Amino acid sequence: MFNFFGKKEENKPENIQKEAFGISFEGLKQAVSKTSEFFSSNIFSLGVGKEEIDDDMLDLLEEKLIRADLGVNTTVYVVDKLRKNKNQTRPDKLNEYLKTEFTEIMKTPGSYNLNLKEGQLNILLITGVNGSGKTTLIGKLAYRFRLQGKKVLVAAGDTFRAAAEEQLEIWANRAGADIVRQDGADPASVVFDAIKKAREENYDILLIDTAGRLHNKFNLMQELGKIKKVIDKEASEYLAESILVLDATTGQNGLKQAEVFKEAVNLTCVGLTKLDGTAKGGVIFGIAKEFNLPVKLVGIGEKMEDLRDFNADDFIEALF
Repeated sequence: MFNFFGKKEENKPENIQKEAFGISFEGLKQAVSKTSEFFSSNIFSLGVGKEEIDDDMLDLLEEKLIRADLGVNTTVYVVDKLRKNKNQTRPDKLNEYLKTEFTEIMKTPGSYNLNLKEGQLNILLITGVNGSGKTTLIGKLAYRFRLQGKKVLVAAGDTFRAAAEEQLEIWANRAGADIVRQDGADPASVVFDAIKKAREENYDILLIDTAGRLHNKFNLMQELGKIKKVIDKEASEYLAESILVLDATTGQNGLKQAEVFKEAVNLTCVGLTKLDGTAKGGVIFGIAKEFNLPVKLVGIGEKMEDLRDFNADDFIEALF
């Protein structure tokens, strides 16, 4: 195995320093500061100086929530519920109402912890469109698992672009993980060989990369479906997570991606990248409400350690 600089090194857990991957509350506050600022200046302040919640205020709230990328359906749900109870809610308590509703929405998908089992192979299928940060997330996940002393294998399932395989191999090498790479081969066959290797050689983790496919290309969705069928046939009991990687800055387009990818591979959760670079973190609520998907991982920086576990309760507190 070679490191990022091309020098050979041993893949030993003791060669890598232990790091914590939970994000602190202060760190989360900083990561969502742009989103929090947007909510504070555009949404929470709507009730200031108002004597009652009227239709004009509700219409404005609806507009602002959509701009915050909650999604149309989630926004309509929140606003219509307030409309029905506007006589019981004071305008200056709008932020308290929203906090309660957002908390309930975040409870919908269930656990926000990665679904991993000790003592067996865990397969994580990673999907996402071009530019979402998918390859980087895979590299950081591999690094995390290596720090935990796990034996990690990466499958280069994006065989349509040689550059994608090369980039993934660089990340795997940096993380100290092994890789199955077959340039130009059928993606499903690469995944088949990776599963075979992972089972025969007792790997703890298999991270499967897929093409950074455009969600409006049906033939590419079919290709992704073929990969899922291979997993279902060869190792369905080992599939721990099907993760959609979303760029938080894409806003409501991320909700469309979630819809299409969920249909193709039965998504279980989302990894949200660039959360610290957007004022539109409200997409997290849309993902939870409309697709019953928890955001389990958040990217908040460029370092190998900057892929963090997501905590829904802390996110709500940091936002408010």
